[in-house]
Amino acid sequence: MQLSELRKTPHLSASSINEYVECSLLYRFGRVDRLPMEFVAAELEFGTAIHKVLEEFYRAKMIGERLLLKDLHEQFKTIWKKATTERADIQFQDGQNPETLSMMGADLIMIWFNKLQEDNFQVIGVEEAFSFNLPGIPAPIIGAIDLLEEDESGALIITDFKTSGRSYSVDEVDRNQQLTLYQMAMKRNGHAGHEILLKFDCLIKTKTPKFESYWTTRGEVDEIRIERKIRQVWSGISKQIFIPNDTSWKCPRCHHRKACDAWFLNGGDE
Repeated sequence: MQLSELRKTPHLSASSINEYVECSLLYRFGRVDRLPMEFVAAELEFGTAIHKVLEEFYRAKMIGERLLLKDLHEQFKTIWKKATTERADIQFQDGQNPETLSMMGADLIMIWFNKLQEDNFQVIGVEEAFSFNLPGIPAPIIGAIDLLEEDESGALIITDFKTSGRSYSVDEVDRNQQLTLYQMAMKRNGHAGHEILLKFDCLIKTKTPKFESYWTTRGEVDEIRIERKIRQVWSGISKQIFIPNDTSWKCPRCHHRKACDAWFLNGGDE
């Protein structure tokens, strides 16, 4: 089943779980009240465009083909131009505009492409949708894994593509809950007997663009921790507990900032 179909019914996901924990009022605005976003951050559209290019590269690899760098550049330019001309609500940060991000995207793709290592990994899935349930929680946990590969030993490699303004720390990678959920999903969807390796492929938008791969693994304790967190999140959602976190570093670029201000000024849920 496609992710778009899975999203049509009540569900949880890595992003919604994190969003509820970080600011449950934001979760309510977007996922319960379904308020339209006040703007779309340029970095979100940019990341989506990069993601689509990498997706096409691995779809080609899956059938034994290898796209050239010029093909990938053309794809990115087409996707980015379409995104920035068809949407009037994209908000750019100071010093950014469609042209500067277009050049940044081309540089990132070139660095990523030139740093790719030859391997014998078999691509077995691209944008692989999943769904699984935890006992006692009626809403399934859904998502889509960017890239699934198998190495020579039969180990499953789960890769998530990221664009970021900085490098990740070892602790950030090792504690990332999205990767833990992906491992749990694969175990519950036919891969319980496989060794599972987890990886971020990160295209980093620093002054000198970089590409870095971060490898990690998860154990039973990691899965227990996130399962217990999910149960608390679901309990809060079920009881309609939505608490604002108006001191978050994300507040200045929040796409429901006006709705949040109105909530406070109008007395919240009193």
